[in-house]
Amino acid sequence: MVLLLQYTLLFASVLILVALGGCFSEHSGVINLGLEGIMVIGALGGALTLKYLSSDAPAFLIVLAVIIASTICGVLYSVLLAFACINLKADQTLVGTALNMLAAAAATVIVKSINMAENPDNVSSTVQYVNTKKALVMNIGSFQFNWFMLVALLALIMAYVVLYKTRFGLRLMACGEHPQAADSVGINVYTMRWAGVLISGMLGGIGGIVYITAGVSEWKFEVGVAGFGFLALAVMIFGQWKPLNIGLAALLFGFFRALSNVYSGFDFLAALNIPGSVYNMMPYIISLIVLAFTSSNSRAPKAEGIPYDKGSR
Repeated sequence: MVLLLQYTLLFASVLILVALGGCFSEHSGVINLGLEGIMVIGALGGALTLKYLSSDAPAFLIVLAVIIASTICGVLYSVLLAFACINLKADQTLVGTALNMLAAAAATVIVKSINMAENPDNVSSTVQYVNTKKALVMNIGSFQFNWFMLVALLALIMAYVVLYKTRFGLRLMACGEHPQAADSVGINVYTMRWAGVLISGMLGGIGGIVYITAGVSEWKFEVGVAGFGFLALAVMIFGQWKPLNIGLAALLFGFFRALSNVYSGFDFLAALNIPGSVYNMMPYIISLIVLAFTSSNSRAPKAEGIPYDKGSR
């Protein structure tokens, strides 16, 4: 039961971070379907940081360095989406899809090049971080507290405050609802949309490193992040683009994802003889069921996905 709670909170942390990233981007008016790719690139930056940092470094510095590296990589990768969709007015769905396809391939090439430079016989796309990964967790009895759980909670609180209690947040949401009206009162719509996409890159990048370090001490980048970016989008939609609702939805989806890691430890589940692959599929099946019943009541930002034309009214 403790292990189930541990994995539920950890996977919920991933979903909270990435879904909040999508929330900021869509509130600004840009659909970020590239969250999956941003997660991969953010995970790559964080994994390489863990790989090369000394395990003797203070835990706080290791966690901070990993967050900074993942943030920088996620933000830089999201620049591609922002430039193409905001400045060039490209189709946001196509650009996001292209970024997802590029990320896993680029990460694989980068990791293989690094491994071959260190050992010509090593052509794998795997990054190992077994020693420094220990700095990410703190044992509280039989429960392993991951510092990223705290990061996700703080991000959730800050997202609520920023969106609803600050001038920046209100202006951001105005650009996703009525960009022409926002422009008419002096708000730079392009700047606000850039800010929304870059924030999504920051949170998506951190979410990527949290995901790959959730249960293993190495990661093969050929597998990407197993569709977790799209699952985060489902959490965002189910949460109605509202931070607090997103947090609750993330706990629900995180619970079903955690079952795939610990189902064998429950006798009544093991007795059902259900293949493990079914448990792995469960969060995605649940997302389809939930969205099928709730999507008709979803209220997305009105101007999301529509390139802003300053001359149109």
